Amino acid sequence: MKIVIDEKIPYLRDALEAMGHQVVAKAGTDIVANDVREAGALFVRTRTCCNASLLDGSSVRFIATATIGYDHIDDAYCRSNGIFWCSAPACNAGGVVQYVQSVIYSRYSVKALCGMTLGVVGAGAIGSRVAAWAKQAGMRVLLNDPPLEAAGRGGFVSLETIVRECDVITFHPTLTRNGAYPSYHLADENFFASLVRKPLVINASRGAVVDNIALLHAYKEGYISDFVLDVWEGEPEINKELLAAAYVATPHIAGYSAEGKFNATHIVLQRFAEYTGFSDELPLPPLPAPENPIVNAVDYADAALKIYNPLAETSVLKGSPHLFEELRNNYKFRREPAAYSIVLS
Repeated sequence: MKIVIDEKIPYLRDALEAMGHQVVAKAGTDIVANDVREAGALFVRTRTCCNASLLDGSSVRFIATATIGYDHIDDAYCRSNGIFWCSAPACNAGGVVQYVQSVIYSRYSVKALCGMTLGVVGAGAIGSRVAAWAKQAGMRVLLNDPPLEAAGRGGFVSLETIVRECDVITFHPTLTRNGAYPSYHLADENFFASLVRKPLVINASRGAVVDNIALLHAYKEGYISDFVLDVWEGEPEINKELLAAAYVATPHIAGYSAEGKFNATHIVLQRFAEYTGFSDELPLPPLPAPENPIVNAVDYADAALKIYNPLAETSVLKGSPHLFEELRNNYKFRREPAAYSIVLS
Protein backbone atom coordinates (compact mmCIF):
# COMPACT_ATOMS: atom_id res chain seq x y z
CA MET A 1 0.00 0.00 0.00
CA LYS A 2 1.17 3.54 -0.70
CA ILE A 3 1.18 5.50 2.56
CA VAL A 4 1.86 9.21 3.10
CA ILE A 5 3.25 10.19 6.49
CA ASP A 6 4.37 13.28 8.37
CA GLU A 7 8.15 12.93 8.37
CA LYS A 8 8.40 14.01 12.02
CA ILE A 9 6.54 10.99 13.42
CA PRO A 10 9.43 8.97 14.89
CA TYR A 11 10.03 5.30 14.04
CA LEU A 12 7.03 5.22 11.71
CA ARG A 13 8.64 5.11 8.27
CA ASP A 14 10.96 2.21 9.12
CA ALA A 15 8.11 0.29 10.77
CA LEU A 16 5.71 0.70 7.84
CA GLU A 17 8.37 -0.26 5.31
CA ALA A 18 9.21 -3.32 7.41
CA MET A 19 5.50 -4.21 7.19
CA GLY A 20 5.80 -4.13 3.39
CA HIS A 21 4.37 -0.72 2.49
CA GLN A 22 5.57 2.06 0.17
CA VAL A 23 6.07 5.19 2.26
CA VAL A 24 6.22 8.84 1.20
CA ALA A 25 7.37 11.11 4.03
CA LYS A 26 6.88 14.89 3.92
CA ALA A 27 6.62 17.84 6.28
CA GLY A 28 3.09 17.95 7.64
CA THR A 29 2.43 21.44 6.29
CA ASP A 30 3.58 20.34 2.83
CA ILE A 31 1.21 17.40 2.38
CA VAL A 32 -1.24 18.32 -0.40
CA ALA A 33 -3.98 16.66 -2.41
CA ASN A 34 -1.68 15.44 -5.15
CA ASP A 35 0.45 13.58 -2.58
CA VAL A 36 -2.45 11.51 -1.25
CA ARG A 37 -4.37 10.91 -4.48
CA GLU A 38 -3.05 7.35 -4.90
CA ALA A 39 -2.42 6.65 -1.20
CA GLY A 40 -4.44 4.18 0.82
CA ALA A 41 -3.45 5.56 4.22
CA LEU A 42 -2.31 8.82 5.78
CA PHE A 43 -0.42 9.38 9.06
CA VAL A 44 -0.37 13.01 10.25
CA ARG A 45 0.12 15.40 13.13
CA THR A 46 -1.80 18.57 13.93
CA ARG A 47 -0.44 20.66 11.06
CA THR A 48 -2.17 18.59 8.34
CA CYS A 49 -5.85 19.43 7.93
CA CYS A 50 -7.66 16.29 6.78
CA ASN A 51 -10.70 17.66 4.99
CA ALA A 52 -12.32 17.81 1.56
CA SER A 53 -9.64 20.03 0.06
CA LEU A 54 -6.99 17.43 0.87
CA LEU A 55 -8.95 14.21 0.43
CA ASP A 56 -11.48 14.71 -2.38
CA GLY A 57 -10.74 12.24 -5.16
CA SER A 58 -8.10 10.38 -3.17
CA SER A 59 -7.83 6.67 -2.39
CA VAL A 60 -7.29 7.31 1.32
CA ARG A 61 -9.44 5.10 3.52
CA PHE A 62 -7.39 5.19 6.74
CA ILE A 63 -6.13 8.26 8.59
CA ALA A 64 -4.17 8.22 11.84
CA THR A 65 -3.09 11.31 13.73
CA ALA A 66 -0.22 10.65 16.12
CA THR A 67 -1.62 13.21 18.56
CA ILE A 68 -4.16 13.43 21.35
CA GLY A 69 -5.99 16.33 19.69
CA TYR A 70 -7.98 15.75 16.53
CA ASP A 71 -9.62 19.06 15.67
CA HIS A 72 -7.64 19.00 12.39
CA ILE A 73 -9.65 15.94 11.27
CA ASP A 74 -12.97 16.66 9.55
CA ASP A 75 -14.97 13.87 11.17
CA ALA A 76 -18.17 14.53 9.23
CA TYR A 77 -16.34 14.43 5.91
CA CYS A 78 -14.52 11.21 6.81
CA ARG A 79 -17.70 9.50 7.95
CA SER A 80 -19.62 10.44 4.82
CA ASN A 81 -16.79 9.24 2.57
CA GLY A 82 -16.03 5.92 4.23
CA ILE A 83 -12.69 6.98 5.71
CA PHE A 84 -11.71 5.41 9.04
CA TRP A 85 -9.67 7.67 11.30
CA CYS A 86 -8.09 7.39 14.72
CA SER A 87 -5.99 9.44 17.12
CA ALA A 88 -3.58 8.50 19.89
CA PRO A 89 -5.49 9.25 23.12
CA ALA A 90 -3.38 9.81 26.23
CA CYS A 91 -0.17 9.09 24.30
CA ASN A 92 1.69 12.12 25.66
CA ALA A 93 -0.02 12.44 29.04
CA GLY A 94 3.22 11.78 30.90
CA GLY A 95 5.02 14.50 28.97
CA VAL A 96 2.32 17.10 29.63
CA VAL A 97 2.24 16.23 33.33
CA GLN A 98 6.03 16.64 33.38
CA TYR A 99 5.65 20.03 31.69
CA VAL A 100 3.07 21.26 34.22
CA GLN A 101 5.18 19.94 37.12
CA SER A 102 8.30 21.72 35.89
CA VAL A 103 6.44 24.98 35.25
CA ILE A 104 5.02 24.98 38.77
CA TYR A 105 8.28 23.88 40.42
CA SER A 106 10.14 26.63 38.55
CA ARG A 107 7.96 29.20 40.29
CA TYR A 108 6.98 27.76 43.69
CA SER A 109 8.90 25.88 46.36
CA VAL A 110 7.83 22.46 47.55
CA LYS A 111 6.84 24.03 50.87
CA ALA A 112 4.76 26.77 49.21
CA LEU A 113 2.67 24.27 47.23
CA CYS A 114 1.27 22.76 50.41
CA GLY A 115 -0.80 25.88 51.03
CA MET A 116 -2.07 26.34 47.48
CA THR A 117 -5.13 25.31 45.48
CA LEU A 118 -4.82 24.01 41.92
CA GLY A 119 -7.75 24.16 39.53
CA VAL A 120 -7.71 21.57 36.75
CA VAL A 121 -10.11 22.35 33.90
CA GLY A 122 -10.56 19.16 31.89
CA ALA A 123 -10.11 15.98 33.91
CA GLY A 124 -9.48 13.42 31.17
CA ALA A 125 -6.34 11.36 30.71
CA ILE A 126 -4.01 14.32 31.19
CA GLY A 127 -5.94 16.46 33.65
CA SER A 128 -6.57 13.54 35.98
CA ARG A 129 -2.85 12.74 36.07
CA VAL A 130 -1.96 16.37 36.73
CA ALA A 131 -4.45 16.29 39.62
CA ALA A 132 -2.93 13.09 41.04
CA TRP A 133 0.56 14.59 41.01
CA ALA A 134 -0.63 17.85 42.60
CA LYS A 135 -2.30 15.98 45.45
CA GLN A 136 0.93 14.07 46.08
CA ALA A 137 2.76 17.40 46.08
CA GLY A 138 0.45 18.58 48.87
CA MET A 139 -1.82 20.88 46.90
CA ARG A 140 -5.56 21.12 47.31
CA VAL A 141 -7.04 20.18 43.93
CA LEU A 142 -10.36 21.20 42.37
CA LEU A 143 -11.56 19.53 39.16
CA ASN A 144 -13.91 20.99 36.56
CA ASP A 145 -15.21 18.85 33.69
CA PRO A 146 -18.89 19.35 32.74
CA PRO A 147 -18.93 16.56 30.08
CA LEU A 148 -17.61 13.98 32.56
CA GLU A 149 -19.94 15.28 35.25
CA ALA A 150 -22.90 14.96 32.87
CA ALA A 151 -21.80 11.39 32.16
CA GLY A 152 -22.27 10.54 35.84
CA ARG A 153 -18.78 11.02 37.26
CA GLY A 154 -18.53 12.78 40.60
CA GLY A 155 -16.04 14.99 42.39
CA PHE A 156 -16.29 18.09 40.20
CA VAL A 157 -16.84 21.76 40.96
CA SER A 158 -18.22 24.59 38.85
CA LEU A 159 -16.01 26.91 36.83
CA GLU A 160 -17.19 29.66 39.18
CA THR A 161 -15.59 27.77 42.08
CA ILE A 162 -12.34 27.44 40.13
CA VAL A 163 -12.42 31.18 39.45
CA ARG A 164 -13.03 31.96 43.11
CA GLU A 165 -10.68 29.60 44.96
CA CYS A 166 -7.62 28.67 42.85
CA ASP A 167 -4.04 29.95 43.00
CA VAL A 168 -3.04 28.07 39.85
CA ILE A 169 -5.38 27.11 37.00
CA THR A 170 -4.30 24.65 34.30
CA PHE A 171 -6.37 23.84 31.19
CA HIS A 172 -6.62 20.34 29.70
CA PRO A 173 -9.95 19.99 27.84
CA THR A 174 -10.45 18.79 24.30
CA LEU A 175 -11.08 21.72 21.98
CA THR A 176 -14.74 21.77 20.93
CA ARG A 177 -16.69 24.58 19.34
CA ASN A 178 -20.19 23.12 19.43
CA GLY A 179 -22.34 20.87 21.59
CA ALA A 180 -23.54 21.30 25.14
CA TYR A 181 -20.11 22.14 26.58
CA PRO A 182 -17.94 23.96 24.04
CA SER A 183 -14.40 24.67 25.21
CA TYR A 184 -13.56 27.29 22.58
CA HIS A 185 -12.59 30.47 24.47
CA LEU A 186 -13.58 28.81 27.73
CA ALA A 187 -11.29 31.30 29.42
CA ASP A 188 -12.68 34.53 28.00
CA GLU A 189 -12.94 38.13 29.12
CA ASN A 190 -15.65 37.34 31.67
CA PHE A 191 -13.64 34.43 33.08
CA PHE A 192 -10.57 36.57 33.70
CA ALA A 193 -12.52 39.53 35.07
CA SER A 194 -14.12 37.22 37.66
CA LEU A 195 -10.86 35.83 39.09
CA VAL A 196 -10.36 36.41 42.80
CA ARG A 197 -6.87 35.15 43.74
CA LYS A 198 -4.80 36.44 40.79
CA PRO A 199 -3.74 32.93 39.78
CA LEU A 200 -1.00 31.61 37.56
CA VAL A 201 -2.76 30.40 34.38
CA ILE A 202 -1.37 27.49 32.33
CA ASN A 203 -2.60 26.37 28.93
CA ALA A 204 -1.07 23.22 27.44
CA SER A 205 -4.21 21.94 25.72
CA ARG A 206 -5.23 23.82 22.56
CA GLY A 207 -4.59 27.49 21.86
CA ALA A 208 -8.20 28.50 21.34
CA VAL A 209 -9.33 27.15 24.73
CA VAL A 210 -7.97 30.42 26.15
CA ASP A 211 -8.88 33.68 24.43
CA ASN A 212 -5.37 35.03 23.87
CA ILE A 213 -6.41 38.69 23.61
CA ALA A 214 -8.43 38.40 26.82
CA LEU A 215 -5.47 36.69 28.50
CA LEU A 216 -3.11 39.52 27.63
CA HIS A 217 -5.64 42.08 28.85
CA ALA A 218 -6.05 40.15 32.10
CA TYR A 219 -2.29 40.18 32.65
CA LYS A 220 -2.05 43.91 31.99
CA GLU A 221 -4.96 44.62 34.34
CA GLY A 222 -3.53 42.43 37.11
CA TYR A 223 -6.34 39.85 37.11
CA ILE A 224 -3.69 37.12 36.94
CA SER A 225 -0.22 36.96 38.46
CA ASP A 226 1.36 35.34 35.40
CA PHE A 227 0.66 32.93 32.59
CA VAL A 228 2.20 29.97 30.79
CA LEU A 229 1.45 29.13 27.17
CA ASP A 230 2.58 26.10 25.23
CA VAL A 231 -0.29 26.43 22.74
CA TRP A 232 -1.31 29.62 20.96
CA GLU A 233 -4.09 30.97 18.83
CA GLY A 234 -2.88 31.36 15.26
CA GLU A 235 0.32 29.37 15.74
CA PRO A 236 2.91 29.33 14.33
CA GLU A 237 2.18 33.07 13.79
CA ILE A 238 1.89 33.97 17.45
CA ASN A 239 1.12 37.25 19.21
CA LYS A 240 4.52 38.85 19.94
CA GLU A 241 3.21 41.03 22.77
CA LEU A 242 1.68 37.96 24.41
CA LEU A 243 4.96 36.08 23.97
CA ALA A 244 6.98 38.86 25.60
CA ALA A 245 4.65 38.96 28.61
CA ALA A 246 4.49 35.20 29.26
CA TYR A 247 6.28 33.68 32.24
CA VAL A 248 6.84 30.45 30.30
CA ALA A 249 6.39 30.35 26.53
CA THR A 250 7.08 27.21 24.49
CA PRO A 251 6.35 26.15 20.88
CA HIS A 252 3.63 23.51 21.41
CA ILE A 253 5.98 20.90 22.85
CA ALA A 254 4.47 20.16 26.28
CA GLY A 255 3.87 16.54 25.32
CA TYR A 256 7.13 16.12 23.42
CA SER A 257 8.80 13.50 25.57
CA ALA A 258 10.49 10.52 23.94
CA GLU A 259 8.00 8.31 25.76
CA GLY A 260 5.05 10.31 24.47
CA LYS A 261 6.25 10.19 20.88
CA PHE A 262 6.95 6.47 21.09
CA ASN A 263 3.50 5.88 22.59
CA ALA A 264 1.83 7.85 19.79
CA THR A 265 3.59 5.90 17.07
CA HIS A 266 2.84 2.60 18.78
CA ILE A 267 -0.87 3.43 19.18
CA VAL A 268 -1.50 4.51 15.58
CA LEU A 269 0.61 1.69 14.19
CA GLN A 270 -1.37 -0.81 16.26
CA ARG A 271 -4.64 0.63 14.93
CA PHE A 272 -3.30 0.37 11.38
CA ALA A 273 -2.21 -3.23 11.98
CA GLU A 274 -5.73 -4.06 13.16
CA TYR A 275 -7.21 -2.27 10.15
CA THR A 276 -5.04 -4.19 7.67
CA GLY A 277 -5.02 -7.54 9.48
CA PHE A 278 -1.29 -7.44 10.27
CA SER A 279 -0.82 -9.90 13.14
CA ASP A 280 2.97 -10.04 13.61
CA GLU A 281 4.82 -8.14 16.31
CA LEU A 282 5.07 -4.44 15.48
CA PRO A 283 8.60 -3.63 14.20
CA LEU A 284 9.38 -0.88 16.72
CA PRO A 285 12.70 -0.52 18.59
CA PRO A 286 12.78 -0.07 22.39
CA LEU A 287 13.59 3.35 23.82
CA PRO A 288 17.26 3.63 24.86
CA ALA A 289 18.26 4.68 28.37
CA PRO A 290 18.98 8.40 28.97
CA GLU A 291 22.55 9.58 28.46
CA ASN A 292 22.88 10.43 32.18
CA PRO A 293 20.39 8.17 33.99
CA ILE A 294 21.20 9.22 37.58
CA VAL A 295 19.95 12.55 38.94
CA ASN A 296 21.23 13.83 42.29
CA ALA A 297 18.96 16.44 43.85
CA VAL A 298 17.97 18.00 47.17
CA ASP A 299 14.26 17.32 46.62
CA TYR A 300 11.86 16.20 43.89
CA ALA A 301 11.37 19.75 42.61
CA ASP A 302 15.11 20.10 42.13
CA ALA A 303 15.21 16.74 40.35
CA ALA A 304 12.30 17.64 38.08
CA LEU A 305 14.00 20.86 36.98
CA LYS A 306 17.34 19.14 36.43
CA ILE A 307 15.58 16.70 34.13
CA TYR A 308 13.57 19.40 32.36
CA ASN A 309 13.42 23.17 32.85
CA PRO A 310 11.07 25.03 30.46
CA LEU A 311 12.65 28.41 31.23
CA ALA A 312 15.55 27.62 28.88
CA GLU A 313 13.13 26.95 26.01
CA THR A 314 11.25 30.13 26.88
CA SER A 315 14.39 32.17 26.38
CA VAL A 316 14.97 30.63 22.96
CA LEU A 317 11.40 31.22 21.73
CA LYS A 318 11.30 34.79 23.03
CA GLY A 319 14.55 35.49 21.24
CA SER A 320 13.42 33.94 17.96
CA PRO A 321 9.62 33.85 17.69
CA HIS A 322 9.83 33.49 13.92
CA LEU A 323 11.40 30.05 14.48
CA PHE A 324 8.30 28.69 16.26
CA GLU A 325 7.67 25.92 13.74
CA GLU A 326 11.35 25.06 13.34
CA LEU A 327 11.82 24.82 17.11
CA ARG A 328 8.79 22.56 17.33
CA ASN A 329 9.71 20.32 14.41
CA ASN A 330 13.34 19.90 15.48
CA TYR A 331 12.71 19.56 19.20
CA LYS A 332 15.04 17.17 21.00
CA PHE A 333 12.60 14.87 22.77
CA ARG A 334 13.19 14.96 26.51
CA ARG A 335 12.89 11.95 28.79
CA GLU A 336 10.28 11.72 31.53
CA PRO A 337 11.26 11.41 35.22
CA ALA A 338 10.49 7.68 35.33
CA ALA A 339 13.43 7.07 32.97
CA TYR A 340 15.87 8.26 35.64
CA SER A 341 17.15 7.06 38.99
CA ILE A 342 16.59 10.04 41.30
CA VAL A 343 18.86 10.24 44.35
CA LEU A 344 17.73 12.75 46.99
CA SER A 345 20.28 14.13 49.45
